[in-house]
Amino acid sequence: MTEENLINILLVEDDEVDIMNVQRAFRKNNINNPLFIARNGLEALEMLQADKIPKPHVIILDINMPKMNGLEFLQEVRSDEKLKRISVFVMTTSNEDSDKINAYNLNVAGYILKPLSFEKFIQSMSTLNSYWKLCERPSM
Repeated sequence: MTEENLINILLVEDDEVDIMNVQRAFRKNNINNPLFIARNGLEALEMLQADKIPKPHVIILDINMPKMNGLEFLQEVRSDEKLKRISVFVMTTSNEDSDKINAYNLNVAGYILKPLSFEKFIQSMSTLNSYWKLCERPSM
């Protein structure tokens, strides 16, 4: 992937093991996109609104987090004119229909249940990588 094709990714996740799994899955799949990490929705919102990180093209979002959960964060992102077009993928352990409905009502690009095995995690990240390579995006 050439430098201009790299996309910034923000991972909003409070579980250290899941953060490490995403990082390991990126390495196993040779995904070289810059990965920024926020450990809850409030931290992510502050990072985005204060321009503490380059604006991400993709957000990978957990739902169950302290301080501000993923759905609350998503509502804030979708109501912010500068952020509302960012592609958001929910990656969570929540298999609740209400969470899925709420997420899709907030225009998520996908809802992914966290896989139980690391091999499935690697496969999930590979699929996501193929997806965002395939998609055309407007200039930020």
